Amino acid sequence: MAQKNYSLAHTKWMCKYHIVFTPKYRRKIIYSQYRKDLQEYIRTLCKYKGVEILEGHMMPDHVHLLVAIPPRISVSSFMGYLKGKSALMMFEKHGNLKYKFGNRHFWSEGYYVSTVGLNEEMIRKYIQDQEKHDQAVDKLSVKEYEDPFK
Repeated sequence: MAQKNYSLAHTKWMCKYHIVFTPKYRRKIIYSQYRKDLQEYIRTLCKYKGVEILEGHMMPDHVHLLVAIPPRISVSSFMGYLKGKSALMMFEKHGNLKYKFGNRHFWSEGYYVSTVGLNEEMIRKYIQDQEKHDQAVDKLSVKEYEDPFK
C-alpha cells in the first residue's frame, strides 16, 4: 500500500495512531445492541474533527482504531473529545444506560495509543485478525467448562 501524505497549508504530515479504549468495567455491552450506534457516532465525530479512520473494529469489550490525526490536534484532546461526545450521544439515545453506567461514564479512564510508522499493514492485519484469534482461543478453552460428571 502506498503511504499517503496529508497536507495542511504549510505542512505535509503522516501521523497515524493505533488506539485501543474500553467501556467502563470492560462490560461486553458494545457487541450487543449498541454496536451499530457506536460505530456511527465514532465515524461522525472523527469526520467533524478531520480525523480519518483507516481501520477500526469493535471487540466485545474494547475498541481498536487505526486513525490519521492532523498534527494540529493532540491525541489526548482528540480522545477526550471522542470518548466524551460519544458517551453523551449514547446516553441521549439510550436513556436506560444511565442506570448501568452511573454518572454518565460510558468509557473507562485512559486508553492505549502507539504511533504507526511504516508497519501500518502489520497493525491493520492485527486489528482484522484480533477477533478470529479470540474466537479460536475460546474454542480451545471450551473443554474446561464441560461437566466432569458426564
